[in-house]
Amino acid sequence: MHAPAAVMHPPLLAALGITPAHLAGRALVAHAEATELVLAERNAAGREFLLTPATAAAWSAMKHAAAQDGLALLLVSAFRSIERQAEIIRAKLAAGCSLEDILAASAPPGYSEHHSGRAIDVGTPESEALDECFEHTPAFAWLQRRGAEFGFRLSYPRGNAEGFVYEPWHWCLQP
Repeated sequence: MHAPAAVMHPPLLAALGITPAHLAGRALVAHAEATELVLAERNAAGREFLLTPATAAAWSAMKHAAAQDGLALLLVSAFRSIERQAEIIRAKLAAGCSLEDILAASAPPGYSEHHSGRAIDVGTPESEALDECFEHTPAFAWLQRRGAEFGFRLSYPRGNAEGFVYEPWHWCLQP
């Protein structure tokens, strides 16, 4: 059993109703917000995706290599501020989701790898974004085979110590 995570941003967590009991028994890792971000890419809708310079370079190289192998990788999510993470949780609470269900799928503010600017959510045109069905795509199989070549690892496999649901789309550049 893991020791309770050190509590980051106590007033913000308390305002969301997140108590130390919600964090206990999970191997959550605190992530500070990245201080240096660059524009990794802009999607067709104009949404900008920011990453650390090293992560943006690794993503670009990985995306290019996948394209050479006939696969389209899409950036679905990248850097997310601590406040944006709180907004996501507030919206889910307002929609009537239970805090327990929310915290199974969304990290508490201060604990998301997205804060680091090194995490990416990857999609492909053949699969709905941020859906477990992504694991059945050629893109996921390619990431499993080749992601480490570019420094990326799958963050939340089934049964992960952090207590999050399985996220085959969530990959993080190793420091």
